[in-house]
Amino acid sequence: MDDLDLIDRKIVAALMRDATQPVAQIADQVGLSQTPCWKRIQKLESAGVLTGRVALADPGKLGFGLTVFIGIEAPDHSAEWRETFAKATDSFPEIMEVYRMAGEMDYLLRVSVPDMTFFDALYKRLTDAVPIRNLTSHFAMERMKYSTAYPVDTRNR
Repeated sequence: MDDLDLIDRKIVAALMRDATQPVAQIADQVGLSQTPCWKRIQKLESAGVLTGRVALADPGKLGFGLTVFIGIEAPDHSAEWRETFAKATDSFPEIMEVYRMAGEMDYLLRVSVPDMTFFDALYKRLTDAVPIRNLTSHFAMERMKYSTAYPVDTRNR
């Protein structure tokens, strides 16, 4: 499903804004009746365009007041190290995102923890779990913009 038509893009955009909307409401927004809209949603899910539906939560209200971005330099780039690193990062629920990067750092992690004490414990557990050449931490002071919705083009092309 490489090229989504206008209706599919509108459906995806509507679901990214609010996945709790009833299908009938989404159908109205995109100009379809309920059954064809539901079939398109199922098709988008089976094609992997829609990968899940979740509730978004405020990290501060859940006790995760500290967001840290960690830059990692790998000691080597072997398949064995990458596998060990992937298993290690998967085992830490505080590590919310992991990206393999191009440039000065090899990996970028987004971590959510309650405070500096928890971060220090995570740091120690992570560096004990996998060899790392260099680890640089950047502490977020304020989240100024956050979105999970991609800017899908919902205009007719």
